[in-house]
Order: sequence, then C-alpha cells, then structure tokens
Amino acid sequence: MARPDRFVPTPKDKFTFGLWTVGNIGRDPFGGPTRPALSPAEVVDLLGEVGGVYGVNFHDNDLIPIDASEAQAGRIKQEFQAALKRTGLKVPMATTNLFSDPVFKDGAFTSNDRAVRAYAIQKTMKAMELGAEFGAKVYVFWGGREGTDTLASKDPVQAALWFRQAMDFLCEYNLDRKFGYKFALEAKPNEPRGNLFFPVSGSYLGFIAGLKHPEMVGLNPEFAHETMAGISFVQVVGEALAAKKLFHIDLNDQEPGRFDQDLRFGSVNYKQAFFLAKLLIDYGYSGPKHFDSHAYRSSDRADVIEFARGSMRSWKILEDKVAQFNADKEIQSLLARIVREDAALARISGKFTKGNAQALLNYSFDRQAMTDRPLPYEKLDQLVFDLIMGVR
Repeated sequence: MARPDRFVPTPKDKFTFGLWTVGNIGRDPFGGPTRPALSPAEVVDLLGEVGGVYGVNFHDNDLIPIDASEAQAGRIKQEFQAALKRTGLKVPMATTNLFSDPVFKDGAFTSNDRAVRAYAIQKTMKAMELGAEFGAKVYVFWGGREGTDTLASKDPVQAALWFRQAMDFLCEYNLDRKFGYKFALEAKPNEPRGNLFFPVSGSYLGFIAGLKHPEMVGLNPEFAHETMAGISFVQVVGEALAAKKLFHIDLNDQEPGRFDQDLRFGSVNYKQAFFLAKLLIDYGYSGPKHFDSHAYRSSDRADVIEFARGSMRSWKILEDKVAQFNADKEIQSLLARIVREDAALARISGKFTKGNAQALLNYSFDRQAMTDRPLPYEKLDQLVFDLIMGVR
C-alpha cells in the first residue's frame, strides 16, 4: 500500500488565498491580461478544486465592484455565499481597496483633500460591514497610495496625524458595531507611490503605540514588501512576535531590489522561507497563513491550480524540515554551546533594583575569556544548508 503524502494540506493548516491572488488575470504594466477574469464565486470554486484550502479573503471591490447597484451586489453576495457553502471555505480576513480608484490618486487617509479622507473612512466602514457579513475577524490595512511622489506635496507630520485620526475613528466604529475585528497594518517601502508612508513594519509598531486602542491594532507583514527593501523578513516577524503584534501574515516571495513580484512562496529565498516557518512554528503562531501572491503571467488555469497547490506544499515541506532541524542532535548540540546562560548574571542584570545595579557595577568581567569563546556559525550554517538541500 502506498504511503500517504504527508505534504498534502488540510483546512487545519489554515492556508488562505485572496480573490485577487488566484483570480489574477496576468496583466502587468507592460501587457494586458493573459487569463480570463473569474467571478468571486468562480474563484472560490477554483480553490475548492485545489483542495486543502481553509479560506478566501477579499478587498471590498474584489467582491462587489465599486459602481455596482444594490441588486447587483445582492446577486454577487448570494452567489459567493453559495460557493463558500459548496466548498466549505471560510472568510478569515477582509480589507478595503483604497488604491485602485482614481479618487485615491493622492492617497486615502493621508490625502491632502479632506473630502477624500472622509470618503476613505466611509468606504472602509462599509467594507467592514461587508467583511463581517461573511464572518471575517481580521481586517487588514494596506496604504498603497499613502505617500508622495514629490516631497513638496505633503507635510509628513500632518500625514501621520491624519492616518492616526482615521485609525482611531475606525477602532471606535469597530467597538460600536461589535464586529470584534483585530486590525492588521501592512507596510511597504515604495510602489505604487515614489515613497510610501510607514515603509516597514517597524514604522507601524511605533505608530500603533500612539493610538487610542493599541490593543486592537497589530501587523500584517508581507514577505515581498520587506524583502524589496533588502530587509530580513524573519527578523521583521520576530519583532512582531516579540511585541505580540503578529495578527496576520502574507506569504509570497521576492527578489531584492525588484518591483513587487508576489512570487509563489518558497520559490526564491529558500533559507528565509525555512527560518520563517521555523519561527512561526516554534512560537506557536496559530493564525491564517495567507498567500498574497499570484501565478506567472504565462500560466493558464491548470497552472494557477498548480501554483496554489505548490504554495501550500512548500510550507508543508518546510514544516517537515523544521521538525528535522529541531530533532537534529548535532545542530541542537551546537546551539546549546552557542547560547550561553549564567544564573548569577541573569539574576543581577535581568531586572533592575538598586542592589542588582550595584552588583552589576561591581562584577568583574573577563573580556578575553568572552572573546575566546567559540561561535561555530560557519559549521551551523552549512548544516542548515545540507538539511534544506535534503542531504542530511
């Protein structure tokens, strides 16, 4: 009897895709669509065909076109709900499109026009209602037009205050309507504006602390966005975990220094993908793992299905590699030698008291002995390479 494939995903893995990801029509700035557009219900049915998917996420206008009539919106929602029922998929996350429509050409929450800022808040309120209708509990904010193309155009201090005002308003609306949303902010360094406000996740960690309801707001870091700027995504996610602010995560891949490629997760940066999986597993992240990516422009429908299956399979394989890493006696022995603890020093330097401070001032450190302690990182890194490449 054939052994079951342990890399086959199930809904328990909480893998999700967006209507805009598997529904991507293959258009780019230099060429038109290469795949036919799918209705929201058709995207859900495609994900049902993929198998093992937990949920599907949407921007408001992925589901309901911005100019749809009430009758059209009602029909689309009915068809979408029927597709969810057919496939068993959930809607864990929703978000607002505040970047595609021309009205947002100069931003949404940070537009120089008060009317545009107010409209952006109104649009988000309505989109929150739509997400709640389908059971979403995480609400993502990506400021795709929140920025400048010329520094002369905006006061960055005022823009930050406008953004904070919008978030405080929407937090209060969330409480008033009892939606129960957790808000997750998504950073990006550039594109489509020349310079985006809050370019990296760390920018948002500082911003959140000044909100009226900081407990409600966390992060939705994206692999590609931080990698574009040459930043280690693993370290970014580590900071979010340390701050207890990892509310959602976007998985994809990216080559540094390129445009926003949204490549299939694990297709480029094998080592970053491995250590990201290790970090989330070791620290017990239990939220959705959202693939914010799309198939190559050259892909047809069958290849889009392979793209979705491959995204999940890559994660499952990395899970297996993480288990191997954590059980590897040689690797764990090296780590035990590298990470050194000292109970006496932990006691006097871990928490401030006047007595601890005086004891630390009086402590005599042997700098030469500390310098001479081995750090076999080259050996450790090669063992990781061997493990990932499957020869260990």
